[in-house]
Amino acid sequence: MSSDFEVYEQDFGTLTADITNKVGRIPKLSGDDKKGMVANVEKQMEEARELLEQMDLEVREIPLQSRGLLSTRMKSYKQELAKLDKDFKRSRIAYSDEVNLRNELLGDDGNTTENQLIKLREERACLLDNTERLERSTRRLEAGYQLTVETEQIGQEILENLHHDKEKIQRARERLRETDTNLGKSSRILTGMLRRIIQNRIVVFILGAIILLSIVLAIYFAVRGH
Repeated sequence: MSSDFEVYEQDFGTLTADITNKVGRIPKLSGDDKKGMVANVEKQMEEARELLEQMDLEVREIPLQSRGLLSTRMKSYKQELAKLDKDFKRSRIAYSDEVNLRNELLGDDGNTTENQLIKLREERACLLDNTERLERSTRRLEAGYQLTVETEQIGQEILENLHHDKEKIQRARERLRETDTNLGKSSRILTGMLRRIIQNRIVVFILGAIILLSIVLAIYFAVRGH
């Protein structure tokens, strides 16, 4: 496992724990204290997203057959951050805001009715529902993108393997051509040697015949001379 990944992982755990603590405190705050806390959490959420991106890059550098466990952990971290983001958005419009808004409305106009607050609650619920739908769509898009990236990586590895196989086949063909060439040369050499052997045998046969004939003639003339 990459040492950089482990460092990012530890930083992410520390950061999300701090964010969780602050998100739980936001509904109890108001005014400038709440604005400052919200701004601080927004900054930390952005840092957490950047850490996840760095971790994701580290995972992609690991060979495909070894990244299964890390991919599962990355998926868990992304889900954890998505839940934190949802809790953070909910905390920003929590019950304390409703109380403050009610007090402001009643302070401005004593004739403000409960229907206005009900309408505000409905609008807030609708906003939360739309936000959740948007988050679900975003997660599906991210999952689709991740699948596309992994598919592309697998495709690249397959193409690389095919390229290596092609090179091996080409080298094998070259060796076969060299073997054929060497066999052709060997065949020509053997044919030449066989031809010379036959020629030598013919020469030996002719010489033997001449010697034999000379001996016969010599014997003939010797007998005839007596």
